[in-house]
Amino acid sequence: MSSRNQDTVAQRAGTVRVLGTGGTIAGTAPVGAPDNAYKAGQLAVEELLRPLLPDLGGRIHQVQALQVAQLDSRNMGHAVWQRLAAELQAGQDDPTVVGQVVTHGTDTLEETAVFLQGVLRGTKPVVLTAAMRPATSNQADGPKNLRQALHLAADPAAQGLWMAFGGQAWPAAQVRKVHPFALEAFGGGDGPPGALWDRGVWVWLPPTDERAAPESAPWPDTSLAPMGPVAMPSDVEHWPRVEIVHSHAGADGRLLQTLLADASVQGVVVSATGNGSMHDALHQVLQQAVAQGRLQREQVLVATRCTRGWVVGTPEHGWPVAARLTPAQARVALMLRLAAASPRA
Repeated sequence: MSSRNQDTVAQRAGTVRVLGTGGTIAGTAPVGAPDNAYKAGQLAVEELLRPLLPDLGGRIHQVQALQVAQLDSRNMGHAVWQRLAAELQAGQDDPTVVGQVVTHGTDTLEETAVFLQGVLRGTKPVVLTAAMRPATSNQADGPKNLRQALHLAADPAAQGLWMAFGGQAWPAAQVRKVHPFALEAFGGGDGPPGALWDRGVWVWLPPTDERAAPESAPWPDTSLAPMGPVAMPSDVEHWPRVEIVHSHAGADGRLLQTLLADASVQGVVVSATGNGSMHDALHQVLQQAVAQGRLQREQVLVATRCTRGWVVGTPEHGWPVAARLTPAQARVALMLRLAAASPRA
């Protein structure tokens, strides 16, 4: 066993904070109803933690719970992100806190992860976790995911933002939802996880080219990483507005033209086909917008709509690419980059 893995057994003494936002992990279904009849965000985070506390084995000195929101993550919004980031930063700045856990819905978790990666200061672990089955299910996966997330948050080898799910841990901004209902619903693109849960401890895997050490490269594409944590405007209405447009057979560019006619739209992500290719009609609308001064090239990002892999090299049209980010993650990354360059920040 490596020295890093030996350290995982002797976890840090201190407080682990658990911030709840709702989601399936806090969902319930009526008695006798199938699991898919559940309603998300029904149980308080304290209720999720209560049955787990006796089994933590004394490895975590204290657990504190805070309900930040109680929603289905399909309805996640910027105001909740703002509050969540503020509460997490308070934990980062508290010397008694060794790590933090966020319970979240699966639908938009990958977007929240990219946002938090861009705004939080400090290296204490922040671990996102979720579930694919409601808390009332006979197959509920939330309790084990939450238990493992608590241990990861207290692991001295963990730094920065992580996701713990299904016995695997990834740098959180690299994960994406890959299946709508299977228990193995998340992956890290083509990269391997950073750690595996084995007999009550996290076993860390050696870094690879696809997954650099988290303390050195937590951002999935360092060319998109903001220079230092981004201070977002205090009014979420002033956050940069970035929209996603899909490239598809028969695209004629009219939807993109309509978006760009709205002066509030400051950035565009193209959900592209294949290795970042897009329909010529979209390319022509973007070119015209740049020629007319409506957009700069840096206000456009191209991400592949493929569920595996990422854009390699420079596509034929030459627009900036989002590399390993999904289109939804790329929207958040571009919003952060535009905010970092804005005087309002």
